[in-house]
Amino acid sequence: MTLELSATEPLVLVGAGKMGGSLLAGWLAEGLAPEAVVVVDPAPAPETLARLAALGVRHSAVAPTDVVARVLLVAVKPQVLDAVLPPLGPLVGPRTIVISVVAGKTIATFRAALGGGLIVRTIPNTPSQVGRGITAAVAGDDVGAADRDLVGRLLAAVGRVEWVDEERLIDLVTAISGSGPAYVFHMVEALAAAGTSLGLAPDLAARLARATVEGAGELLYRSEDSPETLRRNVTSPGGTTAAALAVLMGDDALTRLMSEAAAAAAKRSKELAG
Repeated sequence: MTLELSATEPLVLVGAGKMGGSLLAGWLAEGLAPEAVVVVDPAPAPETLARLAALGVRHSAVAPTDVVARVLLVAVKPQVLDAVLPPLGPLVGPRTIVISVVAGKTIATFRAALGGGLIVRTIPNTPSQVGRGITAAVAGDDVGAADRDLVGRLLAAVGRVEWVDEERLIDLVTAISGSGPAYVFHMVEALAAAGTSLGLAPDLAARLARATVEGAGELLYRSEDSPETLRRNVTSPGGTTAAALAVLMGDDALTRLMSEAAAAAAKRSKELAG
């Protein structure tokens, strides 16, 4: 990964949890030099510390005072952001790009707490852990094309990137792709429970449900057909799938339920901004 990052103008990653760790792994796999990264995390897990040491990535419990970040990426829980941001101010210079991976928190929140920086707000999702994530991003008005390109290349290390033009859309994206993997995982749980209710052994029902969703997702990934076409392809008129879909699609039952769930997630994302 050829980027304008170095030991003196590094990428500073704040938060080495699941999302931050996934991004770091993606960058290093793409060839980013370990010495061009500083991880700031006050209490990382012992295995995380060991992994950083093995990779040659610098770790600091507090914001380092000997560098100005070229990129400052903040990947922490929204509940702790107010305590995390103010000490990071000295890392921010005129060229620093600040990337937020914090659900619900606005560009204005980062700008006010840091006193500067070119702010980009993003929402990735957990499939980033296996390089199959999707991240939506919105840039502040002062972020130029070259800096957007740099951010896009960093985020693309863990999956696809979609840019939106309005910050309000990030709350809506959060409800679909940000929270969406949990909906799919729960669908596997529900499908397994349905198998058990029909009389299958719970462990068999769980294996069948999991493999079915894994396979369907892979087929969707590889196929150029739309989800509607793929659904029709597996649905024989008057067959078993059609009988099940008559329940799921009758009165738009599943669509309505999913819309209600997504609306609740979008509402919560907006509430977190406060």
